[in-house]
Amino acid sequence: MVGKGNPKQLYDILIIGTGVTGWGAAMYAGRMQLKTLIVGDTPGGTIMLTDDVENYPGFKKLTGPELADNIEQHAREYDIDVEDGLVNDITHDKKKHIFILTTKNGSSFKTKTVLLATGTKPRKLGVPGEDAYFGKGVHTCALCDGAIYKEKIIGVVGGSDSAAKEALLLTQWGKKVYIIYRGETIRPEPVNMTRIEKKMKEGKIEIINNTNVVEVKGEKYITAIIFDKPYHGKKEFKLDALFIEIGHIALSDLAKKIGVELNKKGEVTIDRNAQTNVPGFYAAGDVGDTRFKQAITGVAEGVLAVYSAYVYVNESENLWE
Repeated sequence: MVGKGNPKQLYDILIIGTGVTGWGAAMYAGRMQLKTLIVGDTPGGTIMLTDDVENYPGFKKLTGPELADNIEQHAREYDIDVEDGLVNDITHDKKKHIFILTTKNGSSFKTKTVLLATGTKPRKLGVPGEDAYFGKGVHTCALCDGAIYKEKIIGVVGGSDSAAKEALLLTQWGKKVYIIYRGETIRPEPVNMTRIEKKMKEGKIEIINNTNVVEVKGEKYITAIIFDKPYHGKKEFKLDALFIEIGHIALSDLAKKIGVELNKKGEVTIDRNAQTNVPGFYAAGDVGDTRFKQAITGVAEGVLAVYSAYVYVNESENLWE
């Protein structure tokens, strides 16, 4: 039975993040009969921005929102508490062996263990005009905003598999999509590279390699971007929209506050059991330092974290007597 967060309750585990990693972990925590609270302000997480998911075992093909909803509804079958809101502060009472978390609206919760599943936020280019035209032609989500650019010229910055998938999705609406990448060749998964090559033959996609965007220009909306070197003799390149897919920044500030070890990228350092250097504090999903970041790996790490928390809580019962 799902309930609302209880400030008087000492939880066994508090999960921060309501993406698929957080909800998958909450489902397992409920099954293990841990007193569980999940808190988050982004229902479904970043998978909600994904059109088609074809690499989650058990489902040949479904949308990101469908996958997120399936996992959330599974978790809600168990006896867990749910609190909507952003966790903006955490303290670690080492004498009592508890963590105290506070949400933006002022609610405070105590817990024996914490699982950080906050994910990431999109990385920006950091060039002039980017912020001024964000939402006015500059975007970070093709599924969210691509449909408004029917028969328009669209650019995608990035060379990863995510960038390739954004470009492929945008061909559903755009007249032509340009992939702009600073490196020699883009590096999507083989199946998506094959799809890109097919669209290139159809004239729907073109790749501009070894090139950086150094400025975004416009009037009321974006009208052009500036390259760091000429393309077909000109540095100014006219387009109607620019989608940025150059990676993400780990949302790990809460971990940093209590001395959890981070790597150079700001990701939480975890072992194969999702444990950190702080006893009782775990991390899973995109916020962690796992190299291969997928929905399936995040959910799996969340489950490992819950099992680690289960062992810790049951083997250390005397800490909270």
